[in-house]
Amino acid sequence: MSIFNDTKLAFADKTDAQLKKAYWMFKAIEQPALTNIGVSLLNFTVRNNFPFVDGIVKQTLFEQFCGGETREESMKVVKQMFKRGVGSIFDYSIEGKEEEEVFDAVCKEIKDIVRFSVGNPAIPFIVFKPTAFGRIDIYEEVGKGKELTTSQKEEWNRVVTRFDEVCQLCYESDKKVMVDAEETWMQDAADQLCEEMMEKYNKEKAIVWNTIQMYRTGRLEYMNAHLERAREKGYFIGYKIVRGAYMEKERKRSEEQNYPDPIQPNKQATDDNYNAGIDFVMGHLDKVSAFFGTHNEKSSELVMDKMKTKGLEHDNPHIYFGQLYGMSDNITYYLANQHYNVAKYLPYGPVKDVVPYLTRRAQENTSVAGQTGRELGLIQKELKRRK
Repeated sequence: MSIFNDTKLAFADKTDAQLKKAYWMFKAIEQPALTNIGVSLLNFTVRNNFPFVDGIVKQTLFEQFCGGETREESMKVVKQMFKRGVGSIFDYSIEGKEEEEVFDAVCKEIKDIVRFSVGNPAIPFIVFKPTAFGRIDIYEEVGKGKELTTSQKEEWNRVVTRFDEVCQLCYESDKKVMVDAEETWMQDAADQLCEEMMEKYNKEKAIVWNTIQMYRTGRLEYMNAHLERAREKGYFIGYKIVRGAYMEKERKRSEEQNYPDPIQPNKQATDDNYNAGIDFVMGHLDKVSAFFGTHNEKSSELVMDKMKTKGLEHDNPHIYFGQLYGMSDNITYYLANQHYNVAKYLPYGPVKDVVPYLTRRAQENTSVAGQTGRELGLIQKELKRRK
C-alpha cells in the first residue's frame, strides 16, 4: 500500500463542495475527445473576447490550477499552504506572446515577484520560462551556432540582459531562481545561458537552477559533462528534474523534419532515466542541488529512500520536492507532514492570459497515463471517508 494514500491529510483544506467540483472537472478531463472539444471552444471564445468566459473559466479550471489573478490575490493560497509546510512558487503563466514590450513587461513582473517575496520563506523559488524573455526562433538560431545578423545580435543581447537582471536580483536578494525547460530545438541556447548565469551567480551556492527533462535522450550525458565544467570553473549547480511536457509536439516535429526522435521510446525508459537522474544528483550533492518535480509516487519514494540511506535530514537544503497546484496533493502534503522541503508551482495571471496554460494542463492530464484516474480515485476515497 502506498504511503501517499492519506486523503484526510491531502484534502484537509478542501470543503466537500470544492472536492465535488474538482471531481467533476477531472471526470471531464478524463475524456480526451471532450477535453479537445472543450479546449478548442475555450480558445475560440477567448480569441473572440466572449464576455462570459472569464467567469466560467475562473469558477472551474482556473480555481483548480491557479492561485489568483494577481500575486496579492494568490497570497491567500500561499499562506494557507505554508501553514501546513508547503512552499509556493509563483508562476506568472503568460504563454505564447512574442513582442519585445511583452518580454520587457514579463521581466519586470518576475523582478517584482523577487522583491515581493524577499524574506518570505513561504516563497522559496522564483521561476520563469526562457520564451517569456525572447522568441523561440532566436533561441533556436543561437543554439545552432549560426552567424547572427546585426538585428538578431541585438535581440539576443536583450534576452541575455533580461536573464542577467533577474538572476542578479535573485543573487542580491538570496532567492533561488529556476529556469523552466521548453522545446528541444531551443534548449541548447537556454542551457548555455543558464550555465553562464550559474558561473556568475553560483560561486557560493546554487542560486540559478536549470531544468532537465528526463523524457529526453542525452540528458544524463549533458549533466555529467556539465558537472565537469562546473568543477573546472568553480561553481555550484541547481537542477529542477522533471519528466517533460511536450512529447506529442516533439515526436511530430522530428518526424516531419526527419531527425532522430529526441524523446525516450516509452514510459518505462523515461521512468528509468528519471531514476538515473535521481542517482546522479545523490552521487554529487557536494556540487549539485535538485528540485524533483514529479507527480510519480515511486520516484518520490526513491528520493526519500536514498536520502535515508545517506543519513540525510528530511529538510536537507540541497533537496526539494515539487508538484503543480491542484494536483497530487496526496504526495505534497505527506512530504510536508514529514518535514521534507516541498513546494507547489502556483500559476497566476489574468484569466484570459492564463487560458493557454490551463488548456495545456488539461491536455497533459488527459495524455499522462493514469494521472486523472488517480486524482479521481483519491477524491472519491476522501468524499466516502467524510460520509
